[in-house]
Amino acid sequence: MKKLYFNYLDTFKGLSKEIWWLALITLINRAGTMVIPFLSLYLTEDLHFEPKDVGWIMTAFGLGSFVGSWLGGKLTDKIGYYKVMVRSLLTTGLLFIGLQFLNTFASLCLGIFLVMLVADMFRPAMFVALSAYSKPENKTRSVTLIRLAINLGFSAGPAVGGLIITTMSYSGLFWVDGITCILATLLLIQVLHPKKAKPLDTVINENPESAYKDKAFWIFLVSMTLFGIIFLQYFSTMPIYYKDVHKLTELEIGLLLGLNGAFIFLLEMPLIKWLENIKISKAALMLIGAFLTAMSFLVLNMTPWIGILLIGMLFMTVGEMIAFPFSNAFAMERAKKGNQGEYMALYTISFSIAHIFGHNAGMQLVDNIGFDNTWYIMTGLGMICALLLWILKRYLKAKNELSYG
Repeated sequence: MKKLYFNYLDTFKGLSKEIWWLALITLINRAGTMVIPFLSLYLTEDLHFEPKDVGWIMTAFGLGSFVGSWLGGKLTDKIGYYKVMVRSLLTTGLLFIGLQFLNTFASLCLGIFLVMLVADMFRPAMFVALSAYSKPENKTRSVTLIRLAINLGFSAGPAVGGLIITTMSYSGLFWVDGITCILATLLLIQVLHPKKAKPLDTVINENPESAYKDKAFWIFLVSMTLFGIIFLQYFSTMPIYYKDVHKLTELEIGLLLGLNGAFIFLLEMPLIKWLENIKISKAALMLIGAFLTAMSFLVLNMTPWIGILLIGMLFMTVGEMIAFPFSNAFAMERAKKGNQGEYMALYTISFSIAHIFGHNAGMQLVDNIGFDNTWYIMTGLGMICALLLWILKRYLKAKNELSYG
């Protein structure tokens, strides 16, 4: 056990202090995003919206994310990642607090659109900051540390969120979310001000290539959009499935979702460290992650046994642990060919598009053909995603551009 403990600590060696600060800021911010996993339940249980209406509200969520990611990339290239991160975090905190006072369909669509527009301006800026504060050989592990912070926040967030709903009300979630965003802003100003934080890998590209002309990157973006669509079901249709089909309470749903974050906290960094040391390309690793995530939906239809929820969550968690760090690292690697903000904006936009279509499509499918058929469709989309990643692998190999973990 002692050896395992020290080996675990060794996986974190070599990361810059700025990356650690960025991870802590992300942890504080994401611990407060307990509204997101419960948003579909809040809209159906507390505000009594029909699933089809919830689908459209979640589409507004995705549209805001899309516009915010694009705008965040443009502003990052223009005014720098630090200014974008500060302004995005502070404004998001204020908007989250105000969101609880909206209760009509139109106002919620507009409110959630604005919240996500401002919130997701942060993401391209954060990725560029992560790349700047990390040595080239440490980028995948730096991404993994940030994801570790996100998932530690998500593991605490849903569990605490379920407790807050049980003891107080849904409105308490919005207050906590807003306050944590503001606290994260204050910490960011203190520790990552340009006068204090020194970049380690600044890319100055005199003749940047346009991300829009990078064929390999477009294959990658389409595959990530499909991956996002199936992955996001765990934050929209899946909580309703847990409640309606398996009769779990909000607290039990929060604990089950929190288990995902706990697994990632304990296992992701050692897994990534091990995968980096074996001769498997990033494209192949992303393919494996997509396949496992697709299987997490298929197993749910195999038996009504409640324990299958844990098995499905385990498949999804391992798939996510492999797919996300290496897709992040792949995007940052390709971004050196052009304007980093543009590349990272397109990467985040792929998930914004998944938000636009994923939540709504999932809700409409569940409403029209039921959960079982919806899970079969999600499995099929996962297989198409894996096929595209296989095509990407072949294309990069032919161009002699295949990169390894």
